[in-house]
Amino acid sequence: MSNYVMGLDIGTTSVKACLFDRIGNLVTEAELLIVTEYPEQGWAQQDASEIERLAVQAVREAVNKAKIDREQIIAVGFSAAMHSLLPVSEQGEPLSAAFIWADGRGTEQAEQMTAEKRNRLYAKTGTPIHPMTPFLKLLWMKEVQDEAYHQAAYFMSIKEYITYCWFGRRLIDYSMASATGLFNPITLEWDTELLELAGIHTHQLSEIVPPTTVLGQLNEELAERMGLASSVSFVIGAADGQLSNLGTGALLAGEVAVSVGTSGAIRQFTREAKVSPGGETFCYSFMSDSYIIGGPTNNGGIALQWLKQLLNDSGSYESFLEVADQSSPGAEGLLFLPYINGERAPLWNQRARGNFYGMTMTHTKAHYVRAVLEGITFNLYQIYRALENLAGPSKQIYVSGGLARSPIWLQMMADVFNTAICVSENHHSAAWGAAWTALVAIKEEERFEDIKNNIPMSDPVLPNRENSWKYEEIYKRYEELAARIVPLF
Repeated sequence: MSNYVMGLDIGTTSVKACLFDRIGNLVTEAELLIVTEYPEQGWAQQDASEIERLAVQAVREAVNKAKIDREQIIAVGFSAAMHSLLPVSEQGEPLSAAFIWADGRGTEQAEQMTAEKRNRLYAKTGTPIHPMTPFLKLLWMKEVQDEAYHQAAYFMSIKEYITYCWFGRRLIDYSMASATGLFNPITLEWDTELLELAGIHTHQLSEIVPPTTVLGQLNEELAERMGLASSVSFVIGAADGQLSNLGTGALLAGEVAVSVGTSGAIRQFTREAKVSPGGETFCYSFMSDSYIIGGPTNNGGIALQWLKQLLNDSGSYESFLEVADQSSPGAEGLLFLPYINGERAPLWNQRARGNFYGMTMTHTKAHYVRAVLEGITFNLYQIYRALENLAGPSKQIYVSGGLARSPIWLQMMADVFNTAICVSENHHSAAWGAAWTALVAIKEEERFEDIKNNIPMSDPVLPNRENSWKYEEIYKRYEELAARIVPLF
């Protein structure tokens, strides 16, 4: 009898339950959208109780679609978006909506810090000082005398809240702890200075554990609601970034993973904690002896969605991107700085704003679509260069996420980065990484590295050398434009 494993991915835009066979083939999936509220300018929050309900529903839908014996599902691993913050009562009830990574209400607190203090705290935690982090969100709550801040018995991420609801245990894995900005990746403990600055205590935060920690088994009633056997093992897993690297096979030195959905990121595993002199990158823990370094961008597919809506394009997403092929590389001199949603890496400036430069009367829809695609790619390339300066030259680039389904963008990636791009046929890399972590946790697999033999891969996308030469010069203009405009934000 075949066994199956599930990855439950709690993202920013949706909850996805993905059921895999043992070699990484997707059997079924269920995806349910999450509503984000924007009650004030710069605020972004979600209902944690509703997300918990969606998680139960997503699991049940994926299991029902599979039409297999529930006993064949042996484990479920968690993946989750980073940087959410939820104040919780002693009874485990949310005291407010959860702040998500895009919430910017800690912007002033970040800007008020001296450069010396920002650099020192970054060096301690590996987490840049930015309003995305729970640390800055807590500073904001403390300074505005937020009622939920004072009432909270605990502070959790959305993922912690869900696992607490299901298993009654307050646990957080190394990677999610790193993302708070309150954690020391060397000592693997909460940092006393950061807690004092935030005005909270260790007992208000969860116990820090490895990603292979088995949470336990569901009670009968909850298992029935999910359509699972109560014997299935749930494993805490990790943050989506680390698990996306794992799920694409980017595990060894020189192997870089690029994921681009609504937002994007570039990451690489390393055996030692490293921070960049210019503060462009993060360094988060995964296991006690492994870390992931890289940089996230706020502006991936969201910039294309914005342009599509602005141009009132009612066609498919695929046909919209195909228009870019009607323009040559460089979009006839049109450059796009993709900071329409503020920016994390490489700027770490929530006040950053997007710009088109070089517009003329002759530019068409094709030029604008191509310029936005190129702007997204140039921004990723800028982060990539900072990562190479820190970790050394890359040997292999793996790409995943929604944009990885676009042949036009994959070719653009290969041309701009001037290297072959590897793409998995499984577009749910974080969920597969979570599922594999669960298999390692329950001793069904021995090593994380063995996942490399269980990832269905497409043929690599090779660079067009002529286009690569062109992009080398175009990128120089992009980088100069970005450097000149940043001081104006």
